[in-house]
Amino acid sequence: MQIDIQARSFPLTVALRNYIKQRLVAALTRRDEHIQKIVMRLSDINGPRGGEDKHCHLQIVLAGIPDVVIEDTEENMYNAIDRATERAERAVVRKINKKRTKLKHTRHLTTSLDSYTLA
Repeated sequence: MQIDIQARSFPLTVALRNYIKQRLVAALTRRDEHIQKIVMRLSDINGPRGGEDKHCHLQIVLAGIPDVVIEDTEENMYNAIDRATERAERAVVRKINKKRTKLKHTRHLTTSLDSYTLA
């Protein structure tokens, strides 16, 4: 699983980078065969002024399925990361299940048409 972490308007500490990797691996490792790349962009919108301005943009590139893009803004960067990661996990599962259901339905239709013969 390729993980790209970017920080805008603030320095990315080793502790924050390790925390992000730990959270992403814990949330998405079971879906690893479907995930090609993960890009997380973090920003502090208001800078030192504070407020609910810690933004987390998470993009998960999936094989053969549209990307999952989640954004979250919180007062604390760790909270924004946690919430975005949790939402991304649910979204990835939904997209994978939707693709499986679609494939199963397509196979069923193909099998049904193959077994149908004209008299």
